[in-house]
Amino acid sequence: MNITILGIESSCDDTAAAVVQDGYILSNIVADQEVHKKYGGVVPELASRAHQKNIIPVVEVALEQAGVRMEDISAIAFTRGPGLLGSLLVGSSFAKGFALARKIPLIEVNHLQAHILALFLREKGRNFDVPPFPFLCLLVSGGHTQLVVTRDYLEMKVIGQTIDDAAGEAFDKCAKVMGLPYPGGPAIDKFSLEGNPGAFHFTKPKTEKFDFSFSGLKTNFLYFLRDEVTKDRDFILNNRADLCASLQATIIDILLDKCIKAAEETGITDIALAGGVSANSGLRKAFGEEAARRNWALFIPAVHYTTDNAAMIAITGYYKYLKKDFAGQDSIPLARMKP
Repeated sequence: MNITILGIESSCDDTAAAVVQDGYILSNIVADQEVHKKYGGVVPELASRAHQKNIIPVVEVALEQAGVRMEDISAIAFTRGPGLLGSLLVGSSFAKGFALARKIPLIEVNHLQAHILALFLREKGRNFDVPPFPFLCLLVSGGHTQLVVTRDYLEMKVIGQTIDDAAGEAFDKCAKVMGLPYPGGPAIDKFSLEGNPGAFHFTKPKTEKFDFSFSGLKTNFLYFLRDEVTKDRDFILNNRADLCASLQATIIDILLDKCIKAAEETGITDIALAGGVSANSGLRKAFGEEAARRNWALFIPAVHYTTDNAAMIAITGYYKYLKKDFAGQDSIPLARMKP
């Protein structure tokens, strides 16, 4: 009998639903929330309202595209956290109601764990290399930057994390200072292709062991621009590509340096990237080149599975279903969680 999981993702500003059957993706639908762009960042209240509007249509499209009926769903998996509480409440409430009405298991999913398990998503007719256990994963997103030793589908240990801002936050906040649209990471990546990564030099904060820090870099970048704009009001416009390339190169160097140290200490040479920032072309290129030099086996999800999506929630739900790891109706969303 097929195991068919409906996944719901609503941790931030994307309302998503997906269907995974026996580990294969049948559908993966994401509704973006354009309303946040004019504010330069996600507005939590607007996000939760948009989720309420989007969730039923998104689920209907996901089921239709997958070619399955509600009666075919074996269990429903939802993002419990981390994320915005208002947004999480919409997804968890829908999932609870669906599970209760259909009398099927309810599965709560850790959003960070799901980003890592996106590496195991499969599509019929296409082959993807999946990492063997154990592997070392650099999880980089808008709100999190972590190094995670993954020993099994549901056995993960964080060995390093940011002590302040995440890499994605540094991208977005520095982009905002330059007047680039939200989200800033993709914009910086785009302009970096035309710039010189060695044009400007920014600080690389020192941290213990495998931990990260990006607040000092963000402050250094802000003060640098303030001083230069005082001398030339068009400095940002005239140097935008070089600024983006130099900033991106600095962030990548910080991430790569910690990953190299972690790989050397753990002895793990199977390396993976996950999370929204892993879509960054510069990061992918740098890790690809380093992998070739160090004889690493490198694993990165397809770009459309790196950002927030419900397929990663559904695949995590699938592996939890196999272990009969179900949640009760008393499950509550959590703003903060670790893998």
